[in-house]
Amino acid sequence: MAKSSADDEELRRACEAAIEGTKQKIVMSIRVSKSRGIWGKSGRLGRNMAKPRVLALSVKSKGQETEAFLRVLKYSSGGVLEPAKLYKLKHLSKVEVVTNDPSGCTFTLGFDNLRSQSVAPPQWTMRNIDDRNRLLLCILNICKDVLGCLPKVVGVDIVEMALWAKENTPSVTTQRNLQDGPVATAVTESDLKVSVEKELVSQAEEEDMEALLGTYVMGIGEAEAFSERLKRELQALEAANVHAILESQPLVDEVLQGLEEATSCVDDMDDWLGMFNVKLRHMREDIESIETRNNKLEMQSVNNKALIEELDKLLERLRVPSEYAACLTGGSFDEARMPQNVEACEWLTGALRALQVPNLDPAYAKMRAVKDKRAELEKLKATFVRRASEFLRNYFASLVDFMISDKSYFSQRGQLKRPDHADLRYKCRTYARLLQHLKSLDKNCLGPLRKAYCSSLNLLLRREAREFANELRASTKASRNPTVWLEASTGGSQSGNSADTSAVSDAYAKMLTIFIPLLVDESSFFAHFMCFEVPALSGAVANGSKGGSYDDDTNDDDLGIMDIDDNDSKAGKTSADLQSLNESLQDLLDGIQEDFYAVVDWAYKIDPLRCISMHGITERYLSGQKADAAGFVRLLLGALESRISMQFSRFVDEACHQIERNERNVRQVGALSYIPRFATLATRMEQYIQGQSRDLVDQAYTKFVSVMFATLEKLAQADPKYADILLLENYAAFQNSLYDLANVVPTLAKFYHQASEAYEQACTRHISMIIYYQFERLFQFYQKIEDLMFTISAEEIPFQLGLSKMDLRKMLKSSLSGVDKSIAAMYKKLQKNLTSEELLPSLWDKCKKEFLDKYDSFAQLVAKIYPTETIPSVSEMRDLLASM
Repeated sequence: MAKSSADDEELRRACEAAIEGTKQKIVMSIRVSKSRGIWGKSGRLGRNMAKPRVLALSVKSKGQETEAFLRVLKYSSGGVLEPAKLYKLKHLSKVEVVTNDPSGCTFTLGFDNLRSQSVAPPQWTMRNIDDRNRLLLCILNICKDVLGCLPKVVGVDIVEMALWAKENTPSVTTQRNLQDGPVATAVTESDLKVSVEKELVSQAEEEDMEALLGTYVMGIGEAEAFSERLKRELQALEAANVHAILESQPLVDEVLQGLEEATSCVDDMDDWLGMFNVKLRHMREDIESIETRNNKLEMQSVNNKALIEELDKLLERLRVPSEYAACLTGGSFDEARMPQNVEACEWLTGALRALQVPNLDPAYAKMRAVKDKRAELEKLKATFVRRASEFLRNYFASLVDFMISDKSYFSQRGQLKRPDHADLRYKCRTYARLLQHLKSLDKNCLGPLRKAYCSSLNLLLRREAREFANELRASTKASRNPTVWLEASTGGSQSGNSADTSAVSDAYAKMLTIFIPLLVDESSFFAHFMCFEVPALSGAVANGSKGGSYDDDTNDDDLGIMDIDDNDSKAGKTSADLQSLNESLQDLLDGIQEDFYAVVDWAYKIDPLRCISMHGITERYLSGQKADAAGFVRLLLGALESRISMQFSRFVDEACHQIERNERNVRQVGALSYIPRFATLATRMEQYIQGQSRDLVDQAYTKFVSVMFATLEKLAQADPKYADILLLENYAAFQNSLYDLANVVPTLAKFYHQASEAYEQACTRHISMIIYYQFERLFQFYQKIEDLMFTISAEEIPFQLGLSKMDLRKMLKSSLSGVDKSIAAMYKKLQKNLTSEELLPSLWDKCKKEFLDKYDSFAQLVAKIYPTETIPSVSEMRDLLASM
């Protein structure tokens, strides 16, 4: 018991800690559960059950009033109590023990202030009957003493609770309002007993009992005497009743006779009722039959009414408004009448869709009236599509014919006219929604319309391009440069080839700047206007950066056709639509490339090198076009790039042919003419490079230099005597003229190093020939000794024929006597055939170094084979050469 009290005190402190700061005082606290049956026989929670809740009764003083609360607390994940719900006891209207719980530990608390009456009142399950009685007695006493009212108690035996209160003397804490404020007091057994007794006998009943006893001049305490007196009076009353019965015998007989007559009447009534029952049964059957027929009639009436309504709806669907029929069969297509035409199209589309099976009950689809009406609508559709298609074909042709007949739309002499299609597109937009409806009505009608539009607009675009190109060429002033750059027979300086021809490439760029955005915008407008299901086409790229549309009017290319039928629009383009679009764009823009080709050919004739800058301009525009967008525009730019590359290749081929045409029957002396001219040509080409044209120029460099080097080798082979001189002079000239360019152009740097290697090889061969020519016997003797050293020992060589010491002395005397004259002769021979004086110092230095290297090898060999013989030392030779 002491342990239980300690647990209750500990629970009470935990509850006070949980509601700390609310200025409420815990009166009582007890563990409960919200679900029935989780408590085990020992009063503990069963396995795998949630932790129980805690109910706490608290009071709070608020001025002169005291409020009582029922708090629900739950355990957190850390095992700490925390507030969950709060109920005011002043709203407690009923306490009911649940009857379907045999233990009697489950009860519900009914509150009259629940927001929703459909919400079940809180239900709680106690661990045992004692806990239940403790809680309920505490609630009742608080409601009585603090609130002055008692809730209705259902399902609880008050006598049983009184007996339990007598056996268990719990101390129930309550509050009484005194002058100084609420004071907690203990309710003892006697208090509970009094409250229970007051519930068993009311004050009015007690007063009635005292009045009754007062008639017998007795008090409430004389119960036994009162009981004896009541027994005697009861016996007297029974005897009086028997006497009265005996005296009433005649009356009884009369009553019995009356009963017999009543019985006879009842029998007669029974017979009559049987007859009426049979009649009523037949009537009931007739009534049921009548009701059945009536129900059938009512059902038939309802069905007929519903059928009439459904037929009215169907007739409404089948009805063709006269204004729509007139518009579809013979209405005008003027701009003012277009709203009515569009409205008629929308109605016709909806009417046709409404008569299709997904939108129409399949049972109606086979009706003759529906079939006839569908045929009528199809006829209306065919008539309208034919009339609208014929009108649009004629309308497109008339628009273009009007613009072509007005010369102010095109470039004229002395005036370049920028093409302006704003008015044309504005007029076409009037019929954009009509085209969209034609597509939804009959997709096949769009093919001829697209061809008609492309055919008409193609005439306009080609006329605009032709007039613009002609005036552009006529108004561009540029000096024509000769196409012969590397001709060997061409005399004079290259200054004549450096005239400023930038106006040519500027004219080509202007042509692209004007027409490429125009063509892209026309492609985009055509794709939207003619209802192709492809993404929006991207704008053109001007001067290497993304630009807007061609003009301000096309920035907002909303044709007002995308919101007609969103259900029919596809999420993405199909390959078939894209292919069809590209075929139509081919028809729309075909032939315009000829005017671009004419500008390219004109620019090539003025200055072939301008192909480089035009190639870069074209590549810049080409890189800005998407492959899946304005397809033909990309093809046009690709064709222009190919045309420019072809013209430039033609120039390169002609220049290479000029190189190969050098007169081979005439001895070539000095640097060939095409070597310095190629340097001038390369410098000019580098000035024209723009963007991606580097590859084009590098390919030209490769072909030029390959042909130059091949031609040089052929010319050298034609005159073997002077081949090395021709090679070294030309390779040196190539290096000197391209030194600056080779530092910045990787392709030329590669050929520069190739020329340098070829130059070194030619120098080595030529110098070796000159040295061998002047000191032939000396180096022949040296060569013989070297050859024998592979077969015999060094000691045996002086004893060989022609290699004795005497032979050595004769050879030295003939070769080295007057060596200064031989060296001077070697210098003169080196100088004799050179046409480029600036090469002589470097060649002479190479010659002296080569001679000293060879003589040093000879001296070392002589010292090894003929140790006793003396020859001029290497230092003497070096001094002699230095003095020359």
